Amino acid sequence: MKRKIVSALLVMSMTASLVACGNSGSGSSDPADESVSVSSSASSESDASASASSESEAEAEESEMPEGYDETSTELYNEALGDFNDALATAKEAETVDERYALMAVAEGKLMESAMMYPLTSRGGTYAMYRMAPRTKDYTLWGSDKDRYHQYVVTTDFIKAEDYNEMRAKWDELKGTGTYESWVKEYLAGKGYTLKDSFSMPYASDPVTWDGLATSRAADTDAIINTYDGLMEYDVEGTLQPALAESYEVSDDGLTYTFHLRKDVKWTDSQGREVDTVKADDFVAGMQHMCDAQGGLEYLVQGVIKNVSQYISREVTDFDEVGVKAVDDYTVEYTLEEPCSYFMTMLGYTIFMPMSRSYYQSQGGKFGAEYDSSAADYQYGKDSNSIAYCGPYLVTNATAKNTIVFKLSDSYWNKDNVNIKTLTWLFNDQSDVTKMYTDAKAGTVDYVNLNTSTMETAKSEGLYDQYAVVSDTDATSFMAFYNINRTATANANDGTTAKSTKSDEEIQRTNKALQNVHFRRAISFAADRGAYNAQQVGEDLKYTSLRNTFTPGYFVSLSKDTTIQINGTDTTFPAGTYYGEIVQKQIDADGVKIKVWDAENKTSDGFDGWYNPENAVEELNTAIEELAEEGITIDESNPIQMEYPYPSAVEVYTNKANSYKKSVEAALGGKVVINLVDAVDLDGWYYAGYYANYGYEANYDVYDVSGWGPDFGDPCSYLDTMLPDYEGYMTKCFGIF
Repeated sequence: MKRKIVSALLVMSMTASLVACGNSGSGSSDPADESVSVSSSASSESDASASASSESEAEAEESEMPEGYDETSTELYNEALGDFNDALATAKEAETVDERYALMAVAEGKLMESAMMYPLTSRGGTYAMYRMAPRTKDYTLWGSDKDRYHQYVVTTDFIKAEDYNEMRAKWDELKGTGTYESWVKEYLAGKGYTLKDSFSMPYASDPVTWDGLATSRAADTDAIINTYDGLMEYDVEGTLQPALAESYEVSDDGLTYTFHLRKDVKWTDSQGREVDTVKADDFVAGMQHMCDAQGGLEYLVQGVIKNVSQYISREVTDFDEVGVKAVDDYTVEYTLEEPCSYFMTMLGYTIFMPMSRSYYQSQGGKFGAEYDSSAADYQYGKDSNSIAYCGPYLVTNATAKNTIVFKLSDSYWNKDNVNIKTLTWLFNDQSDVTKMYTDAKAGTVDYVNLNTSTMETAKSEGLYDQYAVVSDTDATSFMAFYNINRTATANANDGTTAKSTKSDEEIQRTNKALQNVHFRRAISFAADRGAYNAQQVGEDLKYTSLRNTFTPGYFVSLSKDTTIQINGTDTTFPAGTYYGEIVQKQIDADGVKIKVWDAENKTSDGFDGWYNPENAVEELNTAIEELAEEGITIDESNPIQMEYPYPSAVEVYTNKANSYKKSVEAALGGKVVINLVDAVDLDGWYYAGYYANYGYEANYDVYDVSGWGPDFGDPCSYLDTMLPDYEGYMTKCFGIF
């Protein structure tokens, strides 16, 4: 499952990273990028939402699939995304990594041109006040390492904006030298700050399970990542460093990775009592358990590690035939199906976490055909007391909707180098938009992202000018999706919430319109994304977090001069060319009026390259002509009615919905009407689409509650979510598969 993310920073600037599963892309986000680590990759689902998510999945399985749904899905996918899919398949056949990146950028261009979705924002880009020094927790754009907190450098007082920005600039200078963390400590001491060994933060969704190998929901993995170490981990400067593996080597053919483990790492229970020593077999046990549990992570290694796919499909029943084995007690070996250029970047994700085989079995766990998590004696991962720990922290308190406390383990192999001895998560249900600000001032939590309300309070109290900085953005991409095959007219969980007011005829008219690429472009070009985002972050920062692609344009770049074909013409891109520049080249070659790359600033973020009412009208006129040939009349008297669900209980989302409606209707002259459908609260909003398991449960025409963060360092981590035939996790957002 990947990391599905609930878009939009929740009320208090807490980005909701709802992962309905956990997030396959990026776990909770860096507090420096958002306010509350919400759950699920994107997810800040509250505990109630988390429960609702589980219930919705069960209910969704009972939903009735419309007759001919698969055939219709395939037909519509091929029409809308066939060019993208073909381009992506070509990219995967590339002979070199650089050619692969360049050809994936071509596929990204085709995806953007399809306008099946349009980009909204990244995570971050808000005003915030911090006690944490910038970039002093594990730094990476992908995976889960960025959710490790043990290296944070935290002060007792808010850090002044000028000092924060000076440290941030120094990070760019020192990145890769291994000296930034020590420099920060000296710098802060010299400025008169006092460091502390604790860090407190708000959270909005309790873990549903503590079994990190059986979930892809960020609310789970965000907590679990702090209880174990991986083979390799990204440090605060973004460099992959040895962790449980002291060293490794790769075979000449690129198929075998061999890791040599530390010999002094202990497994303990939640009380700190040693239960075993970490050995190579624990990585074998972990991989097998992940494949048995199929909690949403297994897709990451299917087709990558030898015979994983065959084991999951039961073509292979003996796990010894899968490409992970313990050569001896302290040597673990992975064998790949074929060379994988991004394999090492995957190691920072929970799929490669070890699991104590003996402890798992002591909790009723079994493997292979005998695996049964519903067995009466199966207790593994049911709570924080039923797992074994080999990371920096033990969970000493996990009170639902209240507090989660992580304490440094006395048995941790690297405890002398840990900065944060106590990590405290405090539940915040987001009902009070001023609570986080009040708590941050009092020191109850160590940062606050300012919303439009608390920003004015901070200014009046003299804190804004002294401490407010603009938070970093990250690689998470929030998108708005069009449903081109709508069959649901109410939320699947109860059949009454967010109920459509459209007739069957109107629904089919809208479906037909949205199946037209020019109509989709017209709507996308008509939406004033800056005005929409300003409802959350204010006018000053309305463009800061805007993103113009799905995969960030700076995500990868070419290491060598690379020649590919753009529409049949050989085109050479020099070494150093960013992914986004190639995406723009393809879009320009196809004559589509979208700007996705700022060449001067080398970014796909920070500007609105989609909003253009003139282009919107041009595309709409083309759509009207084409749809007229299908018997669909569109004019002021016969507008297309598009339904957009929103939660009226949350003011910021109400304001966003009204902003969207205003700009689209104004640009398109009354020929398109946006009907705002009140989903009442966050649960109702999530059920309209975020909790849907299949496209036929998507209860909307346009929806802005999902996003994606990458699992590893290759563009396919994004693009594969758009694959057909139930392979792509996000494809269901289009009402298909």
